Amino acid sequence: MTPITMVEGRRIALSNLDKVLYPATGFTKGEVLHYYATVAGSLLAHIHDRPVSFLRYPDGPDGQLFFTKNPPPGTPAWVRTTPVPRSEDERAEQVVVSDMASLMWAANLVVEFHTPQWRADAPAVADRLVLDLDPGPPATVVECCAAALWLRERLAADGLDAYAKTSGSKGLHLAVALEPTPSARVSAYAKALAQEAEAELPGLVVHRMAKALRPGKVFVDHSQNAAAKTTAAPYTLRARELPTVSAPVSWAEVEACRTASDLVFLADDIPPRLARDGDLLAPLTDPDAAGRLP
Repeated sequence: MTPITMVEGRRIALSNLDKVLYPATGFTKGEVLHYYATVAGSLLAHIHDRPVSFLRYPDGPDGQLFFTKNPPPGTPAWVRTTPVPRSEDERAEQVVVSDMASLMWAANLVVEFHTPQWRADAPAVADRLVLDLDPGPPATVVECCAAALWLRERLAADGLDAYAKTSGSKGLHLAVALEPTPSARVSAYAKALAQEAEAELPGLVVHRMAKALRPGKVFVDHSQNAAAKTTAAPYTLRARELPTVSAPVSWAEVEACRTASDLVFLADDIPPRLARDGDLLAPLTDPDAAGRLP
């Protein structure tokens, strides 16, 4: 029998809690749910009022993976949804994970959480800028850190404060809180920034995705600022061999990174980090900390 639990007055069926989702470590679905319950306060702050896209991996990272923006079949009526533009004349509903109950319902589906850089009430008006630093082998997150440090200083020159998190895979994400700005303008600024980084650091950075350009360099992916694009949310688990997390990191950790393993964080690492450091990305949720594009 599937156990039923009550979360904030909502009945949620939690299934297959003993199922091993990460065979490399034996990490189970029950542990996935426990992780999300533990970090809920910080995760919910970052996905608050944002339409969520799900990368589902119900049989673990070695099973079928599928990306969905539509509410999954069987979505409870009490889970909030919001209309999201898909084209000039088309809108579709997407889930908004706004509380502990909807978080645990979604976590039970076994998902990565991805969000756009805008809120549900202002589609295509960004309040965040994101740069996804993606290393081309043999480059690793070490090279991403070098690029990130240059980008931090360049953003600071424009009066913008950058914050870092691991992608939960091989790279690093930089995020900046913005005053509400049309996504098209943020995209143009981010692209120009990536081009400038390549010009200043030609041996380290590329701004185009072409695989032939990327070996040994860091691709500064500016495209995730487009209104239709999404980025892995802070604190989401990733569908990788290990239960890695897209984890906030301090600039001291970025500066000290010498090997790829220095910035790999698993689910069990995150609660102690939150207890010690708090949410290192908290300024991203503070309207008073928002910067203005030049």
